This record gives sequence, structure tokens and C-alpha cells, in this order.
Amino acid sequence: MITRIIRKIGWLLLSFTLARAVMAFDEFVVEDIRLQGLQHIAPGTVFTYLPLKAGDTLDEGRSPGIIRALYQTGFFHDIQLSREGNLLVVTVVERPAIASVKITGNEEIDSDMLKKGFKDIGLTEGRIFNRSILDKVEQELKRQYFSRGKYAVRITTTVKEAERNRVDIAIEIDEGEVAEIRRINIVGNQAFTEAELLDKFTLGIPSMLAFFSDADKYSKQKLIGDLEVLRSHYLDRGYINFNIESTQVAISPDKQDIYLTINITEGEQYRLSGVKLAGDLIVPEQELMNLVTIREGDIFSRKVITGITTAINERLGEEGYAFANVNAVPEVAREDQRVALTIFVDPGKRVYVRRINVTGNTKTFDEVVRREMRQMEGGWISTQKVSRSRTRLERLGYLKEVNVETTPVPGTSDQVDVNFNVTEGSSGSLMAAVGYGEASGALFNASIAERNFLGTGKWIKLEFDHSQVNDIYSLSYTNPYYTLDGVSRGIRAYSRKTDAGEANVSSYLSDEVGAEVNYGIPISEYITAGISIGLNQIEIKTTSGTPLYINDWVTANGSLFDRAQLTASWTYDTRDRTLFANRGVLQSLSAELAIPGSDLEYYKLNYRQEWYFPLKAGSTLRLQNMLGYADGYGDTADLPFFENYYMGGINSVRAYRTNSLGPKDIQTDRSKGGDRKIQLGAELIFPSPFEGTGDSFRWSYFVDAGNVFGSDESVDLSELRASHGVSAKWITPVGALVFSYGWGLNEKPGDKLDRFQFTIGAPF
Repeated sequence: MITRIIRKIGWLLLSFTLARAVMAFDEFVVEDIRLQGLQHIAPGTVFTYLPLKAGDTLDEGRSPGIIRALYQTGFFHDIQLSREGNLLVVTVVERPAIASVKITGNEEIDSDMLKKGFKDIGLTEGRIFNRSILDKVEQELKRQYFSRGKYAVRITTTVKEAERNRVDIAIEIDEGEVAEIRRINIVGNQAFTEAELLDKFTLGIPSMLAFFSDADKYSKQKLIGDLEVLRSHYLDRGYINFNIESTQVAISPDKQDIYLTINITEGEQYRLSGVKLAGDLIVPEQELMNLVTIREGDIFSRKVITGITTAINERLGEEGYAFANVNAVPEVAREDQRVALTIFVDPGKRVYVRRINVTGNTKTFDEVVRREMRQMEGGWISTQKVSRSRTRLERLGYLKEVNVETTPVPGTSDQVDVNFNVTEGSSGSLMAAVGYGEASGALFNASIAERNFLGTGKWIKLEFDHSQVNDIYSLSYTNPYYTLDGVSRGIRAYSRKTDAGEANVSSYLSDEVGAEVNYGIPISEYITAGISIGLNQIEIKTTSGTPLYINDWVTANGSLFDRAQLTASWTYDTRDRTLFANRGVLQSLSAELAIPGSDLEYYKLNYRQEWYFPLKAGSTLRLQNMLGYADGYGDTADLPFFENYYMGGINSVRAYRTNSLGPKDIQTDRSKGGDRKIQLGAELIFPSPFEGTGDSFRWSYFVDAGNVFGSDESVDLSELRASHGVSAKWITPVGALVFSYGWGLNEKPGDKLDRFQFTIGAPF
């Protein structure tokens, strides 16, 4: 009723205005039109809106329509029509133009973003000022802040007249504080306690230990997400009739406190009465049934069923049915709370790959990218092979980003093109780094490396490392596709000088020069066999601090040795990335043999295993174990002391001093090392807290355990030392930064601990 009255008053005022604006004149043919009073608006713009042109006939009945059309533009607040002979004179008074828009007080929303939004609706410099638009801006700003939980926001707008019929607009924002949640009530829950349900929410009242939590800061978007989590919780546990009846948000008078009430209806819990497959299965039925992980009597779970349909889709995709349609249709028996599930499979047509397109590789040769493809042109598409192709490209190391999309071929229903778009990263580096290692002391590293030499995918590296422990010169070259079948070949020459006493072990010096050639032979998609043969010469030198057992060994065996070494390895690797992996398994078994006839004869067996399990919220669980066994043979009775294993430090059992575990020399109380080693570890890796550093920064909570054992000792698991703590790894342009802070869990008298350990400017 009130709205109709206001509308009638508005029409009366407009009619009065129109009557006042039109002078009485007889009908005439308009020969020309003249505009008067324009300041900011171009005449052409006015003529665009004017429903009259030269040559038209104008009378009193048509005049109000002209006035109304010009008013509706919003450009004018006064319009007069007059006649001079056959000339129509349109006299206007413009609304003021906007000279400036100034925003102050906003921290939550960026000023540039606000100004862009204002411009889109016409509130920007140079446009005609319309008060109604400013009112809309004010209301929209309040809505935006309300959605962020800032209900106490105050917005003050000021319009100040400026010269030349313009106005300056000032928008002052007092954002206030985000309203805090004081209580969340869930009404209607019986199967689960309120505490169980609220534990799933991102909103809530944080514990006293959660100093930096913002869970109590209300946000409408977060609430919507939490309600969906609540719904999923029930639907995944058989409550198929669950419903959120209502949600009330109550705000305290001072707009600082929020009270939420969520009313729900749980319904009954349903169980599965049976499951069957229907449709054109393509794949043997039993193979698809093996993917069905829910059985009769199990609680009906939407999450499990979604996983089943996804698994069947992926299995059909491996057979070329990329657009298969798999639907799970439940048949509900309400009387006994049972659900019969039928999974309908419609594979559609088998889809073939017409063409694989590669774009973005401006430096890398096309064949270097294509040789990693596991999906072939002309064959049927396999979603698994396409995914594996992408993973292999990501593992190359010099492609920063790899995106793949599948597009149907126009005019066909059974062909697609697979498009790989790659973004090349930096493949070469000229590096000089100064740093410090907890074990190696001050270090200097200089290297020239190119992982994608001239776009061929070949690796060349010249490196120099200097520290208190080592001086290393190395030149290496690797061709990952020495043969078309993917056999790799690498060549390396090196020189190393070592001062073992600086590494917390028994003191001696060694000079070693050598060269080696290695081959990697792919056995399957995930298995690689390796073989390496090398020749080297090592000279052992004693010092005044060299313990007696080393002096005796040098006296008995000499100090200069020529060796021919043969190494064979077997590696199974399903990791998604070689550095900072998130999922997959790495298993490696290697055997190193000093070939009979060498001055020293010995062998070393090593086993390494790593598992990566992706968890919720971007976290990853990493488990590892490493085992080593070595001994002499032939004329060499025991393993040479300089080939011993060592344990302790940032790369093994953290929190224990580097190389400090295992047998000790009685004379110097320094580690002698051992011919057997056991290393175990678990690490909970958290996502990077810094935006854009997910591929270069990681931090984690770790638990390490391990030790080495001498030839005269038996392996005793109770002698394993354990530690726990936190670790951070950051790959920077000048090298890796690795930090850890830990505590021993079962240290014994004589053990040496360094809680804080780090390496800066050196690889890890």
C-alpha cells in the first residue's frame, strides 16, 4: 500500500516537472535542433537518446516523451524545450560530474579492487554523479563486510561540490572488528554428540593453546562450508534423510558477538541390502566388482559410493572409454532401513587419440617432451597413460608447470586431441654460494649446471665444493636417452680431498681421484636397473691426531690403493616428483663391489625404502627405512675403515651430533663407524605456510631412529637411538637451507646431542 502511494506521488511530481519544462507551441516540422547548457556531456551522446530528429513533426503531445527520455538518462536534473521559428531548442542543466573518488579506512578489501567495482557501475572520475548509485555502493560495501563477519562496519559518504559543476566523493570506512563466535548450538542430534560434530567445523571456539587460530572469527562462507561438512558427515554414515532444517545467526547489540544455532533432522541410519552391476560392462564383471568396496550389511555411505563410481570410471578410461557414464542408483526400503544399490555402466564409444599437441616448449625440443609420452597417437585413449605422461614430464625438473586437456575432434564422436601445455622453468644455473654446515663447517660451493643442454634434455655439471671436511672437483654428463629405448648413460670424473677429523670422526686425511660411467636400464614403467663401473685411486694420510687402530691398519695394508668398482642397482619408483614428493613409493637395492684384483677387496649392500601417503589438508606422511651391510673378502679381511657407515646428524638421526653414533675409539672418544647400519624414520609433512612456496619450502614433524654397528658387535635393536622434533627445508636460488630442532628420546650416557642443526648453502 505504502509503495503504491509513493509511486503515485513520484508520477505526479514527474508530470508536474514535464508540464513545467514544455512551453506551449503549435505543431511544426523541426528543421534543426540546438542543445544548450552542456558542459561535460558530448552533444552526440544527447542526440543518441533524443527520440526526435530533424524533419520530424513536433507537437505538445509528443513533447513529454522527449523530456521523459532525457530524464531517464540520469544526466540532467532540469530540461526545457523551446521554439525559435522551426528550430527546436533543448536547454539542459547537467547533473555534476565526478571529479574524484577517495576511499579511506579499508584494510580488509583492496582499494584497487573497490575502485574497479565502482568503475563497472559508473562511480568513477569523469562520469555523471548519480546519488542512487552511491547509495547502492554503500549497501554493497556493508554486504561485503557482513559476509566477512564485520557487522560493526560503518560507512560514511561525503559529497563535496567542486569547480566546473563537479563533485568530490569521499567514502570513509570504519571496518570494526570481526564478530567472534561465542556459542554454536546444534539442535536435533542424537547419533553423534555436539562435540563430535563441532570438531569437524572450521568455525568454533579455539582452545586456549591455539594462540593464532581464527576459528572464532565468523564468516558466512566458512559457515556454508561447515554446513556442507555436517551434511557429508551424516550422508557418509547412512543417514540418507538427513536435513538441515534452519540456521539462525544471532548478533549481540554491540555487533561483536555471534551465536549460531543449527537445527537438524537426522532420520534413520540405512544399511546396504545388496549391490549389483548393470549395463554394458566391457570389462569382466568380476574385475569391476573387485572395485566395489562396500558389501551387504555395511552402512550406506555416499563417500564410499562416489569413490566406487570414480574407480570404475577410471578403469573404463584405461580401456579407451574416456566418456563413460557410471551412476549408482539406490532403491530405498524405508520399512527396514535398507538400500539396494545398482551401479549402471554406460561406457559409450571407445575414444581414439587423433593427435597429441605440445605447446609452450620454446627452448626444449619437441622430441624431448614427446619421448616421455605413454599415450600414443592413433591408439585408444587411456586416462592412466595420459596421467602418467604428465607425471613423467613433471619429474624432468626443468618444466615448471605441465597442464593437459582432452578436446573432442569437431565432427566426430570417437576422437579426441590431447593437448599438453608446458611452462619451462630455469634449467641452467651459475651458482656461487657461501654457507655453513653443522658437520662440514664453513663451505663454498660453485657450479655451472645445465639440466636441459641446448634443449636436448641432457645434463652437464661442473662443480667445486670447499668445506672444512671436503674439497671436491667434479665434472659430470648424463644423457637420459642414450638409446631410443630410454637407456641412460652418465660419465663423471672427480677429485676429492677429505679431512675426516673435521667431521666428528677419527682423524685421518684422504686424497681420491676417479672416473666412472653408469647406465640406467628401464625394465618397466616404474622399475630401473642400473650398472656403474669406476676406476679410482685413494691415498690415506695420518696426522698427529690419528688413532692407533688406523695407524696399525695403514702399517698392515699400505696407504695408496687402486680400485675398480662395480655397482649394480634396482630401483622401483612411483613418486609423483623426485624432489618434495607427495605420493608414491621409492625402493632401491644396490650392491657395490671392489672388483677382485683391486688393491682392496670389499662389498657393500644397501637397501632404501620410502613411502609417501597424502593426507587431508595438503599434508603428507613419509615413512622410510635404510639398511646397509658391508664386509671385506679375499685378501681384505675386514671392510676398510674409510668405507664405514656413520650415523647421527641432520641427514640421519637428527638431534644427535653428526656422525657421533655407533662404536667409539677408546683413545679419542670419536666415532669409528661400522659395517652395518639401520635407519628408520617417520615424518609428517605440512603444507607451506607461505603462499607460492609449495614446491620450494617444506616443514615437518619427524621421528628418527638408527645406529651403526661394528664388525665385532651384534646387531641389537635396543641400541637404536631415537629422536623427534621439527624440520624445515627451503630450496633457494643459492642452495638449500635445512634446519631441524629436536630432542633425543632414549639417549644414553656418552651420547652427544645437538638440538639445533642446520645446513646453509649446500645440497641435501
